[in-house]
Amino acid sequence: MKLPRRAFLHGAAVAAVLSAATHVASALDYPARAVHIIVAFPAASGPDIVTRLVAQRLSERLGQQFIVENRPGAGGSLAAQTVVNAAADGYTLLTATSANAVNATLYPNLNFNFIRDVAPVAFISGVPFVMVVNPAVPARTIPEFVAYAKANPYKVNVASAGIGSTTHLCYELFKMMTGLELVHVPYRASYLPDLIGGQVQGAFSTVPQAIEYIRHGELRALAVTSIARVDALPDIPSMGEFVPDYESDGWFGIVAPKTTRGEIIGKLNSEINAAVADPKMTAQLRDLGVLPMSMAPVEFGQLIADRTEKWAKVIKVAGIKLE
Repeated sequence: MKLPRRAFLHGAAVAAVLSAATHVASALDYPARAVHIIVAFPAASGPDIVTRLVAQRLSERLGQQFIVENRPGAGGSLAAQTVVNAAADGYTLLTATSANAVNATLYPNLNFNFIRDVAPVAFISGVPFVMVVNPAVPARTIPEFVAYAKANPYKVNVASAGIGSTTHLCYELFKMMTGLELVHVPYRASYLPDLIGGQVQGAFSTVPQAIEYIRHGELRALAVTSIARVDALPDIPSMGEFVPDYESDGWFGIVAPKTTRGEIIGKLNSEINAAVADPKMTAQLRDLGVLPMSMAPVEFGQLIADRTEKWAKVIKVAGIKLE
């Protein structure tokens, strides 16, 4: 049977409206099953700790499980690749960190472009690093450390989580701005046992990872890398108080596969922002030494682009290449 043109167009319009309504309804019903958040770092790492706090709140708020999966490897690129390739339905998310901005330059042959191939969802927190030393090091301040290192060139070992890691870049920026002759010791596994044991003398660590060791006296904090001091370590000065213009903050946020529908991204952004803004959650995050903050997806996307550009310059000036 042949439909009249007007009836056909009317039917097509109705179908389009119904299709759009179905998409909106499915987004409003989201999540209808468990959501997986991929973390590119091991359990008990800074990103893992913060993600689990957020996942618990989202589970409570949305009535579905938000399951955290740890998939370390290639400095975070393996986890990012998993999410880039996942179905864009909102059920596979990634905890993005400053490592993703670093990897864009450090790994020239990645099969994806992080800025182009993910959809920013929500910012969670800024994450300052803290320069820590073994208590046996005879330095309690940055000036004392600089004097000690200058008197002992190439004898002070500074550990990192691996070549090109954000902890390594914190070290390179510090070395470039102070002119010190230090020895970089990259680790594939955690460097904390050797740092606490005195096999290496110092490191830049995220505040969440190091804070309990600092509180128990197993490590000594010299400075945080943020512009301002951190509530969780109020007596520890910022690096910029001694090394002008030094700043090296990390960050945590949630991203999704690129073509995830706007309604789902909007709902997740709203829920994550509400979770982070909850007074109890804010207190927990600040106690860990991170700085809870909310952003619209477009703002978070701009931050990722800006940090990618910043670390590209440090990597090129320092001549950092993967072995």
